[in-house]
Amino acid sequence: MFCCGGSEEEPHGPPASQYAAPPKGAKTYGGGGSGRGEPRSGNQVRSGAPQKVLPIEIPSITLDELNRMTGNFGTKALIGEGSYGRVFYAKLKDGMSAAIKKLDTSSSQEPDSDFEAQLSVVSRLKHEHFVELMGYCLEANNRILVYQFAVMGSLHDVLHGRKGVEGAAPGPALTWNQRVKIAYGAAKGLDYLHEKLDCIRPGSWEHLATMLQNHTMPKGQQSLVTWATPRLSEDKVKQCVDPKLNNDYPPKAVAKLAAVAALCVQYEADFRPNMTIVVKALQPLLNSKPAGPESQA
Repeated sequence: MFCCGGSEEEPHGPPASQYAAPPKGAKTYGGGGSGRGEPRSGNQVRSGAPQKVLPIEIPSITLDELNRMTGNFGTKALIGEGSYGRVFYAKLKDGMSAAIKKLDTSSSQEPDSDFEAQLSVVSRLKHEHFVELMGYCLEANNRILVYQFAVMGSLHDVLHGRKGVEGAAPGPALTWNQRVKIAYGAAKGLDYLHEKLDCIRPGSWEHLATMLQNHTMPKGQQSLVTWATPRLSEDKVKQCVDPKLNNDYPPKAVAKLAAVAALCVQYEADFRPNMTIVVKALQPLLNSKPAGPESQA
């Protein structure tokens, strides 16, 4: 579908796979923070009467154990970093691969009690389109989150090759239908987060703006929204289409998808559709047929 995308993580070390789910449908990381499921600000928990904080439903993991699994959070285990902190690859006791996210707490003003309250909420996110939060550590003023490791790599990896790895090749070219399924899956995950989960208030999701920054792109193209918005009209949207599709896509369906995207990035929040509407708008596109034989590139 569209050719640009990415976030501000710069992957390094171990497996060339992190974060995103297999292309049958995008997984996203629930809650606040950097779009990866970590709690961030207190305004994401519903306001009003004081709320009872429920127990955190995932196990705590000791700092000693995390140090052992990551080589004291050394560079060999480092697989990503950004404004939120660093991510390390590790294997848990049961042999399962995990992404260990060590959040940067140096600039955080949030009390530990607020963070723990939100961690309680995030620990309850169970959805096929969310990568599971499996554990946490709050020892010695650390805020460390342990995620299920998504073995298929990020969407950026598939489309463009691993960032920060010289000569890294992208994955097999995704077909039009695969790309629509990924967009639909991401929308369903956000719909669950925004509309179906009573304990989280849709509202300020400023982390999304951060995650849409792609610092590997030329100046002027680093913000996906800034770059794409002027090109979302029906007569210009072809500029957003990935050349790897080799024109093998339905132009009318692309225009419809672009129209949904244009509504979602309206400056005024009141003009943006909620995610339930977005899911309904994308669903018919799942059956759209490419213009010709599927590309084998």
